[in-house]
Amino acid sequence: MMKSFEEFQSFGKDGFEAYVASSTAVTKGMQTIAQETAEFSRKSFEKGSAAFEKLTAAKSMEKALEAQQAFAKESYDAFVAQMTKMNELYVNTAKEAFKPFEASMAAFGIKAPK
Repeated sequence: MMKSFEEFQSFGKDGFEAYVASSTAVTKGMQTIAQETAEFSRKSFEKGSAAFEKLTAAKSMEKALEAQQAFAKESYDAFVAQMTKMNELYVNTAKEAFKPFEASMAAFGIKAPK
């Protein structure tokens, strides 16, 4: 009986340590995601302001339309690139958060997702 109590106690301690490590990984990942989001927002605002200046300085409707189309294309491309990057950040955060639990899951015969 004493051995099973010690095993249970060790399992609880290991689980708590895994939880702390996982929480730390999630916190770091979310901080990175928040920083990336703030940086993207800042850049988007700056590019939007520059595009507005180009639109107001345009001498003809044709030039204004060209500037607006260029801004729309650039914005779309930047958005798609940013969403790809954010997807990678979320996936990496999830992987890092799950790593501390892999050993205990393997003990039960559960394989880690890839």
